[in-house]
Amino acid sequence: MHGGEAISPIMSDALVILGAAGIVIPLFARFRVTPIIGFILVGLLVGPYGLGRMVFEYEWLAHVTITDPDRLEPFAEFGIILLLFAIGLELSFNRLWQLRRLVFGLGALELLIIGALLAAFMSMLGQYWTGALALGLALAFSSTALVLPISGTETPVGRAALSMLLFEDIMIVPIIFMLGALAPYAGAEGLAGLVETVWQGLLVVLVMMIAGRLLLPRLFAQAARTKSPELFLAASLLVVIGASLATAFVGLSPIVGALIAGLLIAETEYHTEVEGIMEPFKGLALGIFLITVGMGIDLAVIYDNLFTIAIAVVGVLLLKAVVTGTLLRLMGARSGTATETGILMASPSETTLIVLAAATNALLIQPGTAQFWQIVTAIGLTITPLLALLGRLVARRVEPAPTLDAGHDPGTQRVIVVGFGRVGRVVAQMLKAHDLPYVGIDADSDLIEGARREGYYAVFGNAMRSDALDKLGIEHASAVILTMDEHVFAQRLVRKLRASYPDLPIIARARDSDHAAQLYRSGASTAVPETLESSLQLSEAALVDLGIAMGPVIASIHEKRDQFRDQIREQGALADKPKLRTSTVNG
Repeated sequence: MHGGEAISPIMSDALVILGAAGIVIPLFARFRVTPIIGFILVGLLVGPYGLGRMVFEYEWLAHVTITDPDRLEPFAEFGIILLLFAIGLELSFNRLWQLRRLVFGLGALELLIIGALLAAFMSMLGQYWTGALALGLALAFSSTALVLPISGTETPVGRAALSMLLFEDIMIVPIIFMLGALAPYAGAEGLAGLVETVWQGLLVVLVMMIAGRLLLPRLFAQAARTKSPELFLAASLLVVIGASLATAFVGLSPIVGALIAGLLIAETEYHTEVEGIMEPFKGLALGIFLITVGMGIDLAVIYDNLFTIAIAVVGVLLLKAVVTGTLLRLMGARSGTATETGILMASPSETTLIVLAAATNALLIQPGTAQFWQIVTAIGLTITPLLALLGRLVARRVEPAPTLDAGHDPGTQRVIVVGFGRVGRVVAQMLKAHDLPYVGIDADSDLIEGARREGYYAVFGNAMRSDALDKLGIEHASAVILTMDEHVFAQRLVRKLRASYPDLPIIARARDSDHAAQLYRSGASTAVPETLESSLQLSEAALVDLGIAMGPVIASIHEKRDQFRDQIREQGALADKPKLRTSTVNG
């Protein structure tokens, strides 16, 4: 390249994005501030409404600004796809089935009630009813891209948010088609398109689920045997992009395909490798999306309409927070959980921008109206981390979380019981019967409050957070016992604990022998399959009833248990051999 040759705009944009990632993430991490705000501020600074305005006066600014945000839109969309893929990896079909009441109950009520109230308010302001409905539904969405990384999916707040966001993701396509049906001269055509998309979408999802269960384990097994990180990455990208294109081809949102791909891989033993290898790409792509959000904020327009925009932002946030929190309380959630979730879910979404664009193209709202609400949405996205902080603070005032008794010194040696449901309480009873000190931890405040009323030593917290376990004195723990029945969460926690505490005894509950083998591979000292224990207890009862002496029965049961345990450990070791190991590849 000659010295006077112009730099490619794509290379210039890449320089800005990578430079932003290299500066924003470490800087904000140092001050313990989420980089979400940093990326949005970078977009505001380097976008067409920031320094990009001055490119014609100072040509050198072209190398550190982005004057055409449209070039970044495909990368931003890919970031959302990777985010939904990562969320799918954290879930399972069994867990989604358990959430069905919340998804189609709470999720439906939240979207429809908020959308109807906002539409009524817009209509009162003079907006025609079709445009008012479009604006109401658009602003009723909440940000999957920002809310779930903040809340997680394991806490009561995360589960409630997840259920509502899943329903919103399902409703994106029907709402966009409905807007097309409401467009002038397009009613019948829009309805026919919706029906066609629904049946084709259901067919594609069914094919993906069947093919995924049959082909994905074989695909990743072959990739893992090569011990090539590049091939494993290529297989992961192939799956998520292929699934997204399949759903987009029939008119569904590509994020639906990405979520299903993640769910299918979560059912395989390779999900942790996939999650780890995709993590850097997800973070960078999400950063690109947030930069594009910042680029849509025009400070001059905000200054000229400051009062109106402020009223609109506060009004939308307040209405959504009150409705969401009230619905959660009516469905039995605790006041603290309802308050925190309501405030966190109050801001609009990246999906709001998509629905606003669809409504504008359908001639339901004017471009100027769309621009106003796009600015409101961008501001709402920007302050989402602040809403999360505000939600936690208000929730603590509304309902202080249970804490450890003063007599629980984190420096004492004791057993930590993770998960304090039915199984966790039985374990605690046995520990207490043998005078072994323990403390329980669970992210469900209802369980903790009930357990403390019954005299158990338990604390509210998310065990995946290092600071929660540090406060319990994990470095002095005599053992950690995992009693939850969520296998993905259990494997992840076992792996995390084993990496930090190599000598810590970790005893984990497993669903079956396959899950137990996975836990052994993750680093569990002992994994106890529920199916195995129930069969041994059944055998013991039958032998005693048949007249066999208790002593020989107990001895034979112990012998059989040890035999099964050795087989499971061997199964885990054999299955571990073809797994991808970056350390081996790197020599």
